[in-house]
Amino acid sequence: MFGLFGKNKPVKIRSRNENKKYGVASKDVKELLKKGCKLLQLPSPGAHLCLYSDGTTVTEEFFQTLPDHTELVLLCRDQTWSGVVCDIGQLLKTDRYADGLIEAARGLLSDEKSPQRCKILTDLLLNLEDRSELESREEHEEWFKGVDARFKTKSAYMKFNCEGRMRGYMKEVHGATKTIQKAKVREEFLKTSKSLSEMLKTVKNNGCYFDRTEKERLCTREGWFTCQGSYEQKVCQSLHSINPYGSRESRIVFSTWNLDHRIEKKRTIIPALLEALQNHKSSDINLNYFYGLLFTRENLKLVHIVCHKKGAHNLLCDAKKIFRKASDTNKAKQNMKEKKRRLV
Repeated sequence: MFGLFGKNKPVKIRSRNENKKYGVASKDVKELLKKGCKLLQLPSPGAHLCLYSDGTTVTEEFFQTLPDHTELVLLCRDQTWSGVVCDIGQLLKTDRYADGLIEAARGLLSDEKSPQRCKILTDLLLNLEDRSELESREEHEEWFKGVDARFKTKSAYMKFNCEGRMRGYMKEVHGATKTIQKAKVREEFLKTSKSLSEMLKTVKNNGCYFDRTEKERLCTREGWFTCQGSYEQKVCQSLHSINPYGSRESRIVFSTWNLDHRIEKKRTIIPALLEALQNHKSSDINLNYFYGLLFTRENLKLVHIVCHKKGAHNLLCDAKKIFRKASDTNKAKQNMKEKKRRLV
């Protein structure tokens, strides 16, 4: 109706790359584009307008229906605008507004009642307060609160953390010895368990998976870990990610993430190993196969607690890989005979 009576409509405009807004009054889109381009010093050819809130293109007809003081974005020929999301993207590209964002997020969080928005604000704060570029205890004392004094760097502690998980898996394997009734089977199982333990110690318990300074790490060089999705998925549908190197809180939250065995440790791998030893010697077992299933990325997936499904995975060990090939077994026997001969 404003245009029909030649009355100016007041709006607020800004460019795509600037946050500052200007009040402009115009009777139609053509006049607004002319004034806006002059005010923001943008080229007129191809210039167009859209809503700040969601990026809707502002046509002449649509312009007449807008309420006073609607926020608009003036774009050049090849520029686009997706709404408020664009502003978030611009903010996260630089550290310029980090302190302001942290203060604003804390303020909003103190009064927020929506669980979903609380989670968004909490996650935002965790990422904004990231100090992952710091590594030593001297540089980031807050991160090391509750961490044993012997750890001087974040990477050293994270490596120890991963090693602890691997040692825990090894302890579970060894613990299965208590369930074996037959002495002969128990003896062979202990030999197998000992061999697996030695293999794990050789690679320092695969602590490299959580150590951002190692080549075999599961994270980026900065320390970002990405959820690999539940056992039956190729990727995490929720795009979970975390950087435990960033803050003490992130470090603690990361402890809830799991290295999940796709082929399950308790339900499948250990029982398969026990079954195989009922009528075979430890020297017949394909240790490399079971080692891979228990302690390596071959069968382990790093998952957010939400993506960790505790129900039965219903995945079985490969029957063709449980035992060593005959050629491997004969070679091992020959090696043993050679060792005995040298000792004599």
